[in-house]
Amino acid sequence: MDLSQHRYQVQVEWTGNRGTGTSDYRSYGRDHIIRADGLPELPGTADPTFHGDRDRWNPEQLLLAALSQCHMLSYLHIAVKNGITVASYSDDAEGTLHLNRDGSGEFTEVVLRPNVVILNKDDAEKAQCLHAAANKVCFIARSVNFPVRHQPEIGVE
Repeated sequence: MDLSQHRYQVQVEWTGNRGTGTSDYRSYGRDHIIRADGLPELPGTADPTFHGDRDRWNPEQLLLAALSQCHMLSYLHIAVKNGITVASYSDDAEGTLHLNRDGSGEFTEVVLRPNVVILNKDDAEKAQCLHAAANKVCFIARSVNFPVRHQPEIGVE
């Protein structure tokens, strides 16, 4: 078995046909369902700016969530390897999307703001430095073409 290759599968089904399909820009909904085997369905849509539903997840939020999750999981792994005991971790992540005149757009940066609480105050400086190491091994951060910045806060329980 080759452990260097992993495949992921999701299904996306558009559910926004209001009876006339995509007959014009405002005639259809952006709602869709994201599915993966064995997981709850995730209701998706476009950003509200692009006629999406505020009560559903949009792709931009999902990308930001993926970066935040990946960094957290990478950080927790790196912390264990370095003997740092993390008691809690939360993140207030923010992404910036630039829209171009032609209707295209791209993220220009993401800022992760992890708030990490550790058990040993003597490990605070090391715990701070481990965010750079976590970024280097985060699969998602390594896959995007914009900077993922970190503004961590380290507290002691």
